[in-house]
Amino acid sequence: MSSNYSTSIEEREKIFCTELVKYGVEYHKAVIAAKIIASGQGDELLTSEEIKIVQDACQKWSQENQRYKRLKALINEV
Repeated sequence: MSSNYSTSIEEREKIFCTELVKYGVEYHKAVIAAKIIASGQGDELLTSEEIKIVQDACQKWSQENQRYKRLKALINEV
């Protein structure tokens, strides 16, 4: 069954921003990164500064997300 539901760019920005901030990305960087990610622009359309912000935000998110999963697994073992 296919879904007719689609999210707007603004909704995707909010979701991405919330996730980034949830895992420790600074708010102002999260807002910028979320806007870029939600837009779906390719790297060739971004400045080197924008690419760096997105890379840093995603790296921080990934590290903290993995940390959260490890802690959750440890807690579940107890």
